[in-house]
Amino acid sequence: MRYDSEHKAQTRDRLLQEAARAIKAAGPEGVGIAEVMRRAGLTHGGFYAHFPNKEALVAAALDRMFEEAVARFAKRIDGLPPREALAHTIDAYLSPLHQDSVAEGCPLPALAPDVARLSPALRARFGAGLARMQAGAAALLRALGHGEEEAAQLAASLYAEMAGAIALARACAEPAQAAALRNGCRVALKARFGLRADRRRAASPGGVNLLYNP
Repeated sequence: MRYDSEHKAQTRDRLLQEAARAIKAAGPEGVGIAEVMRRAGLTHGGFYAHFPNKEALVAAALDRMFEEAVARFAKRIDGLPPREALAHTIDAYLSPLHQDSVAEGCPLPALAPDVARLSPALRARFGAGLARMQAGAAALLRALGHGEEEAAQLAASLYAEMAGAIALARACAEPAQAAALRNGCRVALKARFGLRADRRRAASPGGVNLLYNP
C-alpha cells in the first residue's frame, strides 16, 4: 500500500509538471487530457485516478506553476542584499531567456489573457498565485524602506509592467522591437526604484547564474 501511495504521488507529480508546461505553452483551452497524458507517458484512462475532470487538472497545474515561480524567485535572490535582489529580479524577468521560455517561464505573461476567460474558481486560483508573487517583491521593497501599503502597490505595478512587457515582446515578430520593449521596461523600472540601469548578471555563491533559469 505504501508503494502504491508513493507511486501514485510520483505519477501525479509528473502529470502536473507536464500539464503546467503544456498549459503555459498552448493555453488551457489548447491542451487536451489525452495530450497531457501522452506527454507524461501515461494512458488516457489513468487520468481519472488523479483528477475528476480537466478543470481540476488546470487548477492544480496553476498551483504548481506559482509554487515553482515563487521558489525560483527565492532561489534567485538568496543571499543578495535587497537592492541587488530587486535589480536582479528585474534583469532576470526581462531577459531574452525568459522571453523565449514560455513553457518554463512565469505563468503571468503566458496565461493572463486565457485565464480571464475561464471560470471564477480558476481565476481565483490565478489571483492567489499572483498575490504570492507580489508578496515576495513587496518584502524586498519594505526592506528598502517603503511602507506596507506603498510596497504592496509598487509590487503590483512591478509585476504588471514586467509581465506586460514580456507578453508584448513575445507577440512581436521583430527581435529588435521585442528587445526594445524589454529593455525600455527594465530601464524605466530601475530608474523608478533608484537602481543601476546596466544589466548585470549576478551569480549565486556557487557561481551558478540565476537569470530566469527554470
